[in-house]
Amino acid sequence: MKLSRLLSGAAAAALSGILVAVLSLVSAPPAAAGQGQRAADPSVIRVGTTYVSVQSTGGGLAVRRASSPDGLSAAPARTVWTDSRRLGEVWAPEIVRDGGRYYIYFAAGVGAAHRMYVINSASADSGYSAEQRMVLPDDKWAIDGTSFRFDNQRWFVWSGWAGDTNVEQNLYIARMSSPTATTGPRYVISQPRESWERVVGNPFINEGPEPIRDPDGRLHIAYSANGSWSDQYCIADLRLRAGGDPTYVWDWYKSNGCLFGSHRSTMMAGWDPTLYVNGPGHHSFVLLDGDITTSPPAGPRFPLMYHAVPKGTPYTWANRHWYSGTFTWWGNTTYSRADVPGPNTDTGFSLKYFE
Repeated sequence: MKLSRLLSGAAAAALSGILVAVLSLVSAPPAAAGQGQRAADPSVIRVGTTYVSVQSTGGGLAVRRASSPDGLSAAPARTVWTDSRRLGEVWAPEIVRDGGRYYIYFAAGVGAAHRMYVINSASADSGYSAEQRMVLPDDKWAIDGTSFRFDNQRWFVWSGWAGDTNVEQNLYIARMSSPTATTGPRYVISQPRESWERVVGNPFINEGPEPIRDPDGRLHIAYSANGSWSDQYCIADLRLRAGGDPTYVWDWYKSNGCLFGSHRSTMMAGWDPTLYVNGPGHHSFVLLDGDITTSPPAGPRFPLMYHAVPKGTPYTWANRHWYSGTFTWWGNTTYSRADVPGPNTDTGFSLKYFE
């Protein structure tokens, strides 16, 4: 006998509604904690007890301030720069604080004309200078740049082309003479040559470099690999050998797979894929003043911002959201390589990421 025959019409209708609601909850994709605004390429720093973020608005840059990373998405966005000269697409701004001033680095341009620019101010969300084009060595296509201090030297790291055509995106580093100028040549420190970072390409990419210093004092450049238009997008790591030269490519050791990604086949052994999001990438370690000398110690988890697409939804650029997660140092981790100068293995701290 059907259940509806045992119930009144009203009761049957109520029960049907409950069943539909339950089934919809079961079938709905799980949501990650800390999902925020629909946007890409988060850059977040902590200044005292305030969290400061910057984002591209398409035709400009906007800064938000909040008392927590999760509060940034609901905070008012204040426009701090507008592309009045029509430079073109405005991508991936990075904010740091250096010598008491705020510096926002961003890429702008169309096609092969993308170059790095910088603005600065004494205030986080007002009073910024006009944009200044950064004269990078070799003057090639460049995006995703940011500055940091390591070993008593200011450095600039970015993603760029070797030549004038879009063959692949490499990571480059150069010394800086000031927060707005590089000095000397550029040095390549990573190219997308490992099989796990060539799953999606044309071009193959290394981008979104994010510097951080581990508890042993060693420099890391965490970066994003595989096409950002694909759910294969992920985060990997470069670790400088102890006492190494940041400008010498063979002093850098690369993780043997993604450390934060959504496909088990590309993850480094011992690292698990995401549960709630696809294609996590272009992240930001939430550090005091954005200064890697304030990088966290081993043990606790610390704030992280990244962009990704909710599982169960289409993977498109327009569907990317900011997420607040955490990260921690993971000790005694060996990165291995072959057929290159120098030792084949290097052991030290790596990174674990959590949604």
